Amino acid sequence: MDLKTPSIEWLSDTSIFAVNRVEAHSDHKYYTKEDELNSGDMRLRQSLNGNWKFSFAINPSSRVKDFYKLDYECNCWKDIEVPGHIQLQGYDKLQYINTMYPWDGHIELRPPEVSEEYNPVGSYVKYFQLDEALTGGPLFVSFQGVESAFFLWLNGEFIGYSEDSFTPAEFDLTPYIKSGENKLSVEVYKRSTGSWLEDQDFWRFSGIFREVYLYTVPKTHVQDIFVNTNLDKAYKNAVLKAELKLSGHISGTADLELKDKSGVTVANCTNIKLEPNMQISMDVTDVKLWSAEDPYLYTLYVSLKDEDNQTVEIVPQSVGFRSFELIDKVMHLNGKRIIFKGINRHEFNCRRGRAITKEDMLWDVKFLKQSNINAVRTSHYPNQSYWYELCDQYGIYLIDETNLETHGSWMKMGQVIPDWVIPDSKPEWLDIVLDRAKSMVERDKNHPSILIWSCGNESYGGENIYKMSQYFRERDGSRLVHYEGIFHDRRFNATSDMESRMYAKVHEIEAYLKDNPQKPYISCEYMHAMGNSCGAMHKYVELEDKYKLYQGGFIWDYIDQAVVSKNRFGEEFLAYGGDFDDRATDYNFCGDGIIYADRTISPKVQEVKKLYQNIKLYADAKGVRVKNENLFIDTSDYFLEYILYLNGVEQYKNKLEVMVKAGEEAYCSLDLPKLEQAGEYSLDVALKLKVSKLWAEKGHEVAFDQYIYPVKKEKSSKELNKIKVIHGDVNIGVKNRDFSVLFSKQEGGIVSLRYNGKEMITRTPMPIYWRATTDNDNGNRQGFRCGQWLQASLFQRCMKVEVFEEEYSVKVEYTYSLPLSVPTEVKVAYTTYEDGQIKVSCNYKGVEGLPEMPIFGLAFKLSSDYDSFTFYGMGPEENYIDRVKGARLGIFDKRVLDNISRYLVPQESGNHTGVRWVRLIDKNGFGIEFLAEGESFELGVSPYTAFELQNALHYHELPRTNYTVVTIAGKQMGVGGDDSWGAPVHEEYLIDSSKDMSFQFLIKAVK
Repeated sequence: MDLKTPSIEWLSDTSIFAVNRVEAHSDHKYYTKEDELNSGDMRLRQSLNGNWKFSFAINPSSRVKDFYKLDYECNCWKDIEVPGHIQLQGYDKLQYINTMYPWDGHIELRPPEVSEEYNPVGSYVKYFQLDEALTGGPLFVSFQGVESAFFLWLNGEFIGYSEDSFTPAEFDLTPYIKSGENKLSVEVYKRSTGSWLEDQDFWRFSGIFREVYLYTVPKTHVQDIFVNTNLDKAYKNAVLKAELKLSGHISGTADLELKDKSGVTVANCTNIKLEPNMQISMDVTDVKLWSAEDPYLYTLYVSLKDEDNQTVEIVPQSVGFRSFELIDKVMHLNGKRIIFKGINRHEFNCRRGRAITKEDMLWDVKFLKQSNINAVRTSHYPNQSYWYELCDQYGIYLIDETNLETHGSWMKMGQVIPDWVIPDSKPEWLDIVLDRAKSMVERDKNHPSILIWSCGNESYGGENIYKMSQYFRERDGSRLVHYEGIFHDRRFNATSDMESRMYAKVHEIEAYLKDNPQKPYISCEYMHAMGNSCGAMHKYVELEDKYKLYQGGFIWDYIDQAVVSKNRFGEEFLAYGGDFDDRATDYNFCGDGIIYADRTISPKVQEVKKLYQNIKLYADAKGVRVKNENLFIDTSDYFLEYILYLNGVEQYKNKLEVMVKAGEEAYCSLDLPKLEQAGEYSLDVALKLKVSKLWAEKGHEVAFDQYIYPVKKEKSSKELNKIKVIHGDVNIGVKNRDFSVLFSKQEGGIVSLRYNGKEMITRTPMPIYWRATTDNDNGNRQGFRCGQWLQASLFQRCMKVEVFEEEYSVKVEYTYSLPLSVPTEVKVAYTTYEDGQIKVSCNYKGVEGLPEMPIFGLAFKLSSDYDSFTFYGMGPEENYIDRVKGARLGIFDKRVLDNISRYLVPQESGNHTGVRWVRLIDKNGFGIEFLAEGESFELGVSPYTAFELQNALHYHELPRTNYTVVTIAGKQMGVGGDDSWGAPVHEEYLIDSSKDMSFQFLIKAVK
């Protein structure tokens, strides 16, 4: 086939995916002089980022065909930013989709066909003059990421073609560069053969979305370098092997020098004769090992010199000495069993899409370290090179994943259709798949942070993927290979060195681990963090100590993929699938991160950080047991801070040094004062950084625990005054000088509650049994199963009002009948005292035959003037009965508006368990207090009712804030999170409606 004349037929030809592309190579930097090296300024590189001239066409037939020619004037075209997506700059349409191919239902295609009707084309032109530093030698252009296929011309001459959106495509421009102005032309296609291989769960963008630059090389150049560090069995000494591939004028010598972090030379080889392919070994003794805990990096300097002994090129290559291997079927890093406390990470920015910035990446790596996350799976494509540099430097373990996902080809409404599966064992797909693997490995192979190569994601099985795994092993024996797809297709079970599952339930994982497993196990995706989720995560983490072959997992996922858009009123909001009239779409399924799309932190992180602690603290009344589960570092970088609280108020604070070696534990007795005052004590212990690190400031907390204990006192009887009850025809009243309350016989509850003449409630408080469904609730069809509790909340009926008068109190008891398939009743009793306190008792009569109850509480609708609250309970972030490990008991202040979590779709949020009391106040400090009577309660405070939240698809659709809704609950069910498409909340975190339930609390004024 003629590859000199570009043809759009290449877009649907599996055999053509790279024309004239430079062979993939390592991503090392290189310099010609010492001062360049010291400054880090690569003078032989010229950026082409910025404004390019741009023309858009909806399909190939309507594109400007001759735009690349020198005599075609493009300066009048509009500008587009590079790097950036076409769809985020005013062209084409945005579309989010998960597993389907994006053309599903619009056109019938078979792999590798591409639509002629809809295949957007972006024609880019960059006029440039070559920097002087790049003249005189060969010239290349590097495109770090273009989605999904592109043709390239320089000065009207065809240069080449490439597919694979997420690895570099480089081309030799030397024959066609000229002095003065040059015209670089790029024709980018949204759909190509590659689109069949890039069916990831993400927004379907296109364009030049990673950086573009020109570069030249010295007359003798290290084209590729591959450094291996082979440790001895004691993990003490090593042999460093460097494979060099040279280009250009190969004559002269090479010096190799390995320096430690302080700049001291620890090994060298000098005056080595240059050859096109070189293999050089150096013995290194007493090496300092690389790990995520202590990411120690050496630097290998490769200096090329010409025949006159003049330096031609200097290559600095970071080196991390580490060993990753299977020992007795268990993955070991430097001889120690490793646990991946991981997360899946899409590259994403809510304004820039996948064209993320260095600042984004730096924020991400610091956040991961601060949150005790030690591992990332690059789901589901190779990331920007800078990300790997950061992970080397900061210490993050990586699964580097090939840009391959063909989910829509094999999973069709839950069924596998073999004829459709790609790449499977179809020979025509082998080369294009192997090319993607090679492009990733050759670029990334020198990064010590990468422990595992992944063959891609959700592409079923077959021989082609198996051959990819074999390529990984042959090219690089220092890492293991991962592929989850063998779970669905066992024909080539040896593809993966580990058993990897997505969203397996804990009991399913245990079944594997108990059945003579032959491979270690990781959950490559677990804890689907969609919306209000991550409940019962502790059940997975607890497997780490129970089974040696369970080696952790990777939460799905890191960041919400939501895009900033504007509503009809011109207000910005975070939009999801379907908001751009994109069909087919998977709507808000893109909202499953533990951080929001704008890189603010969601409450789910509180739980993740606690459960991923490398150091476990176990406090008691006298001290704390420190269990250091780090593999390589002791606790000398931290100090132990401890604080004693009484009823949430700090009584004593101190700190001490702790020294516990890796893998060991010790008990630290604490110097605590003897406090005998009655009340509830809590001892908070925390390990904090002594000095600032790259990833966190001094004082950052890496681990905590809390011990709560009561000091009892004899019950004192308060002095009561006689109460006067006012009997009206409709209302029952109680009042004193500063207080009044009206109980209505007609409306079924309190209709007025006044303190100091100010009305506290706007509507009658009513029992509530329904919460606004979470994404997980919707996924397991809770609405269908439990919808009658919604009806009960809206349409319960007060059947009876009884009044019980005592000398010092009056009790008004309401009995509600619920419109359920099985009749039952709820009683709410208000016992009022002369001093203005009201004791509230809520009682539910359990019956067989009803579904689980989402929540059992009492909802109060206060004026929105009460816009802030203080509570003593579990916080500071929201928590639920299955997501409370990361919370701690304390007194916390919040604004009502800030208690709403910004999940993509409005849903239940802002709950707090273990609440002893809460005070809601207005700007003058006046308000109302709810106090637990006996057992603590759960608390929800929101500007919206559950029903308003239930009916909104976006936050801007919610009404203006008119009320503060306070829900005092005896219990709310957990949020779940095993997955978001069917997994129920674990049984122990449900509310059994067949059992009786009751809770009590007090109401009084805050003055």
